[in-house]
Amino acid sequence: MTNVVVVESPAKAKTINKYLGSDYKVFASYGHIRDLPAKDGSVRPDEDFTMDWEIDAKAAKHVKDISMALKGATKLFLATDPDREGEAISWHVQEVLGAKNLLKGVDVKRVVFNEITKDAIIEAFNHPRELDTELVDAYLARRALDYLVGFTLSPVLWRKLPGSRSAGRVQSVALRLICERETAIENFNADEFWTIKVVFQTEEGKPVVANLTHLNGNKLDKLSIGTEAAAKEAVATISARAYSVADIEQKKSRRNPAAPFTTSTLQQEASRKLGFATKRTMQIAQRLYEGVSLGGETVGLITYMRTDGVTMAGEAINGCRTLIGNDYGASYVPAEPRVYKSKAKNAQEAHEAIRPTDVSRRPKDIAGFLDPDQLKLYTLIWQRTVASQMESAILDQVGVNIASPDKQVTLRATGSVVAFDGFFRLYQEGKDDSDTPDDGEDKILPPMKQGQAMATNDINPEQHFTQPPPRFSEASLVKSLEELGIGRPSTYASIISVLQERNYVRLESRRFTPEDRGRVVTTFLESYFTRYVAYDFTAELENKLDDISGGRIEWKTVLRDFWGAFNSAVGETKDLRVSEVLDRLDEILGPHFFREGPDGKDPRQCPTCDTGRLNLKLGKFGAFIGCNNYPECRFTRPLAVTDGSDDDAAAAGPKELGLDPVTGKMVTLRKGPYGHYVQLGEEEEVPAEPVKEGKKPKAPKKIKPKRSSLTKAMDPGLVDLDMGLALLSLPRDVGMDPETDKMITAAIGRFGPYIKLDATYVSLKGDDDVLSIGLNRAAHLMANAPKKDPPVELGMHPKNKKPVTLRKGRWGPYVMHGRAMATLPKGMEPETVDLAKAIELLDAKSGKTSKAAAAKKESVKKTPAPKKKAAAKKKAAPKKKAAAKKTPGKTKSDTEAAAD
Repeated sequence: MTNVVVVESPAKAKTINKYLGSDYKVFASYGHIRDLPAKDGSVRPDEDFTMDWEIDAKAAKHVKDISMALKGATKLFLATDPDREGEAISWHVQEVLGAKNLLKGVDVKRVVFNEITKDAIIEAFNHPRELDTELVDAYLARRALDYLVGFTLSPVLWRKLPGSRSAGRVQSVALRLICERETAIENFNADEFWTIKVVFQTEEGKPVVANLTHLNGNKLDKLSIGTEAAAKEAVATISARAYSVADIEQKKSRRNPAAPFTTSTLQQEASRKLGFATKRTMQIAQRLYEGVSLGGETVGLITYMRTDGVTMAGEAINGCRTLIGNDYGASYVPAEPRVYKSKAKNAQEAHEAIRPTDVSRRPKDIAGFLDPDQLKLYTLIWQRTVASQMESAILDQVGVNIASPDKQVTLRATGSVVAFDGFFRLYQEGKDDSDTPDDGEDKILPPMKQGQAMATNDINPEQHFTQPPPRFSEASLVKSLEELGIGRPSTYASIISVLQERNYVRLESRRFTPEDRGRVVTTFLESYFTRYVAYDFTAELENKLDDISGGRIEWKTVLRDFWGAFNSAVGETKDLRVSEVLDRLDEILGPHFFREGPDGKDPRQCPTCDTGRLNLKLGKFGAFIGCNNYPECRFTRPLAVTDGSDDDAAAAGPKELGLDPVTGKMVTLRKGPYGHYVQLGEEEEVPAEPVKEGKKPKAPKKIKPKRSSLTKAMDPGLVDLDMGLALLSLPRDVGMDPETDKMITAAIGRFGPYIKLDATYVSLKGDDDVLSIGLNRAAHLMANAPKKDPPVELGMHPKNKKPVTLRKGRWGPYVMHGRAMATLPKGMEPETVDLAKAIELLDAKSGKTSKAAAAKKESVKKTPAPKKKAAAKKKAAPKKKAAAKKTPGKTKSDTEAAAD
């Protein structure tokens, strides 16, 4: 009889199917097959955290395929990933199939493996186990917490901070880290300091560079010489003395290799060395894990990539030691295998580190089977793994103190030489944000003896300024989260993605900068939900989730403890007025955004009306700064610190460029939430038409002024009246295309400047300027643009007289009417479609969609108390859905986002 196997991805299914043979049928669930519905009430604390589940519409097809295959099967193997999320996917599959009465007479087993190789798969299937209920409980608790925070906190934010919503339980803490770092940078006051280097010469004429460490008999610290005058005084003191070698320190030091990769260290190193985003790193690693075709055979190239363990299997260690001896020599093989222990909190030591499944597959041997990014990441993993079992590097380090006879001045020269390169030969770990000045330790010093006279050749004072802490990169943010115990291996990538997707932070030059709405949300949460964005509280909650995994605490106990206090904190904010929240935010953020300039002018004085006071305000697009004399004064500027420079003139208020000669209206340069723009005139009100007696009067009609955005390449400081008028005249006609005899136009759109001919758009990049591009260049760009077939108009829809068109899309031909679209059925030729047929397809599509959406939603319940069964039934809506309720679940892969 057939054995059915369920994994989470089609790539994994394809690889495993080849290993297991014809007696097994392998199906992919495509991640989680169900989740909590995105609506209030999906988790009910009052019913002992009973939860509703909903089968995803896309997943319904996969569930159907698995269900069909189970008919006549005797065994079901759940072979999803070997972590908490993988266990949860298997649990969901078993629960759904059980509710359909498809598991009677079927032996259900859980199978786990750390690598997708034939030996590992066969071994795993020879030793199946039952579902790990403790891992499932930990997943349920995490999913419930994320849902409750998201669906409870987001409504508070919507009401108190229009335009805002919760970033998520863990994401909010990561956002706080980024915002606090930005505040530290902005509040940083640089200190001046000087260093002095002296170039000495030995008796043999060899140069030696030494740094001043003691002056006037006192040891110097970093800021001891704080002014140019002090530096000149030090130079004079040094110049007045003779010098000799006071003492020489020589020692050998050993540098040990880093442990093999965990998820976080792989993400950090791939960011540093390869420039990969954490999400990209995990996507490539997933592909390497699930299998790559090597000469016709699909093989998993690395072990499971979501892990916080640093151990390696004995055969993997032996494979490394053999390869090192063969490729580099016996001297590079340590006497004993290296054993690593994880420094991460609650590391799951049962999980191996990320390593090649077969270290003998050198990167150069399989380069032809991998794309460039896959090869880069595999090479990084291979090198780190092999290096972790290599001999230590040995350095000969030398420190020489050069002093004056009276010991008033001492300088130090340092140098080192690699006596044995050891693992350096293959790999060295990258570093984050090192601001340590070059101390010359990698230099080789010439031979010197104690008491040897040193001639002074040159004295070089250098001015420096202390630097603010750097903004977080993806690598340094992951490192900080891990050190604080916030998040887990599978969550780091999603934490970063959610913050970017919700526009709370932006990534510029590979560094995170908080957006204004991110700063406001963080300040609000710190003010009214202090405990829930505290680093130690979030880390402790993560520890409790790990305790659930280990069977040390009951999962609903954790939820009860959390919910009681959290729900009370939310209740305390219900009576808060928006004005109170604004006053609180203004009090906290005011000193940051309103800084006194060098002229001593009040930074809160409105630059437009002079009598108003600038305050923090809220609009539907987030926070901004505005005048309290509104609506008489309409001054606004983005939520940002300004320095009053010309470059930022628009941020301090509208900058008048001059009058439009046609309309006589003022053209101004302004800065809004999405950048700089020019505007013609101001908003105008047109009086409403007189109304008949007894009719309700209409409100005056408001006419918005014409605006045009600046492109990213345009410098706001160089915008004058001519340029402003040119921008306001867009879109402009460039000229008639010589091939089609149709007009090419130039404009600025949502994604930047472009030219357009019929339905063909070409973005303008580099030196191509939307205001000055000529016909020859535009025609050339159009001639080389990918050609798109224009839509074919079939006729007007009889209901609203709007056109119905036939188009070609990425997935084939389709018909369109307004926003409604319907793909042509397979086998239907576009030439045969007329207006009547198109309307029939559109009507069928709209009917099917609503019907399918209603039919494919299912709810499940995880063994509720008998008393509550009847109540739950009463609450169920009288729909034809299969109602079902269970305990909480979550979406597969790295997601940890709140369900808001």
